[in-house]
Amino acid sequence: MVNNEAVLVLDFGGQYCQLIARRVRECSVYCEIKSYKTPVKELAKKNYKGIILTGGPNSVYDEKSPHCEKALFEMGVPVLGICYGAQLMAYTLDGKVGGCEVSEYGKTEFSVTDAESPLFQQVPKTSACWMSHTDRITEVPAGFRVTADSKSCPISAMENPEQKLYAVQFHPEVQHTEFGQQILKNFLFNICECKGDWVMSSFIEQTIQEIQEKVGNKKVLCALSGGVDSSVAAVLVHKAIGKNLTCIFVDHGMLRKDEGDQVETIFRKQFDMNLIRVNAGEQFLRKLQGVTDPEKKRKIIGEGFIRTFEAESRKLGKMDFLCQGTIYPDVVESGVGNSATIKSHHNVGGLPEDVGFEGIIEPLRDLFKDEVREVGTQLGIPENLVWRQPFPGPGLAIRILGEITAEKIATLQDADAIFREEVANAGLNKKISQYFAVLTNMRSVGVMGDGRTYDYTVALRGVATSDFMTADWARIPYDVLEKSSERIINEVKGVNRVVYDITSKPPATIEWE
Repeated sequence: MVNNEAVLVLDFGGQYCQLIARRVRECSVYCEIKSYKTPVKELAKKNYKGIILTGGPNSVYDEKSPHCEKALFEMGVPVLGICYGAQLMAYTLDGKVGGCEVSEYGKTEFSVTDAESPLFQQVPKTSACWMSHTDRITEVPAGFRVTADSKSCPISAMENPEQKLYAVQFHPEVQHTEFGQQILKNFLFNICECKGDWVMSSFIEQTIQEIQEKVGNKKVLCALSGGVDSSVAAVLVHKAIGKNLTCIFVDHGMLRKDEGDQVETIFRKQFDMNLIRVNAGEQFLRKLQGVTDPEKKRKIIGEGFIRTFEAESRKLGKMDFLCQGTIYPDVVESGVGNSATIKSHHNVGGLPEDVGFEGIIEPLRDLFKDEVREVGTQLGIPENLVWRQPFPGPGLAIRILGEITAEKIATLQDADAIFREEVANAGLNKKISQYFAVLTNMRSVGVMGDGRTYDYTVALRGVATSDFMTADWARIPYDVLEKSSERIINEVKGVNRVVYDITSKPPATIEWE
């Protein structure tokens, strides 16, 4: 349980809900997300320093649209309404909201009309913002004044400082709003009077202490995948209870090149952890023989992973707690509490009755991915693991189109390693959200030396994204792609063609299968 001062993001279905929370945390202020359905009485118990109302796809004057209790605006807690949240504030407090003559979408110029507004301190009179609305506030409630406008939206911002109520029609959390972060800082520090005490060093100390109090001398079991989340969770628990933690690392043989050895070296030698590595590559390959459908691959590998983990854990005797690398987006997207379910995550929702543990340890449950990476860095986990690319549970099995063989795995591991190395050599490894190679099931004619070849095509994929729900293809420089292609064709046997995927999500997904 986090003990820091906190700001609440009340979710009305906006696509930028998590982004708002992340922007607040970037200001060193702890922030959590709750559904608009949460009763005001429950919110009042939390002593929030401020509340932010998100955008949303609905019209406030539609009876079926999400609303909140009027009492929310009478708590005496500063409230900032964004887009739909701004319109909801106006509508609930007897202002007026109506449809726009001209809808505003995208980058728009807005002007601050009240230089004394605490929300717009250190913000130029005119700057760019990000609009996305078909409705707008047409009349402010009693006691409010207009503080900003745009060409198509005369009430782009309003406020009632006496009641600590503020609203903006645009999205300050989006990067396209030039001074958006300054506006959020003004709300957090000028209006909510936050101190900014959310720092990862304090989080680490507090979390280690909480784990020690909860676990005592009991034993904890962790399924270590080698990914960022499970790795950071394992090291945090290890710092708290030492050898009372045991990690089981199931290597299904479809990890990236040398990844299994790297994981073993880091956790055994650097951190001196109890680590059991299960080399189950041959076993998984036998089960996947002849399988080409990606969903069948996923099910076979998921089932095999669970059964292998269970078999190994039984050898250890009684273990009291299970450690999981659950992070905050998993919790929000799974609809825990009153939030809407976006997608279910396997590691969210409580402890199954038949697993034999008395509880779950989830040290990262309150963190976003970038915060997890920062914790990992402060714990001394090597940079190449902390900044490891997102990797699907089935591993390379869903980056090999068609049937999986040991030869194909080796081919893709080599090609993928070259691509990742060249991206890192160019200093782009922290600038591209995800990048990897795919072994297609397509073979084509080529010429190498004086001979004809008939070999596989490797596809390279790179994307830029803030939330992985949507993504744009990464504009990797041609010279990096050229060097990657030359090396793959010359160094990887069985490949004679390399292509680059320039499809965004949507319509494509990030992975190929």
